[in-house]
Amino acid sequence: MSVKRPIRILIAKPGLDGHDKGAKILAKGLKDAGMEVIYTGIRQAVDSILTAAIQENVDVLGLSILSGSHLSICEELMGKMSKEGLDDIVVLVGGFIPKKDVNRLKELGIAEVFRPNSKINDIVDFIQDKVSNKEMEK
Repeated sequence: MSVKRPIRILIAKPGLDGHDKGAKILAKGLKDAGMEVIYTGIRQAVDSILTAAIQENVDVLGLSILSGSHLSICEELMGKMSKEGLDDIVVLVGGFIPKKDVNRLKELGIAEVFRPNSKINDIVDFIQDKVSNKEMEK
């Protein structure tokens, strides 16, 4: 089952990491798949990312993290999302995430972690399925 309106996704680069080639490639791939993509740019604070996600009324928040600070950023983000009642937003993380940290990120509430060898079509399929399932739960 597909969502009747375009899926809205915010792609963000939290922290001090300035490398955004992968985030831009993903944003284009998601747009090509019919999603509405908002890209916040590099070096974003967690609070700025959350403000943009709320203002843009997104279904999905995708974080691109290459700096190694994924655990602390995700702990902060997921804690603030919980306090704000933003549990309906699907959160994804991509980047150089060690395999040993994937389970911890999922325990925090991250829906999925996409590592560098992930295919855009697999990411698109995951997002479509996850958002469709959330729509059906409403």
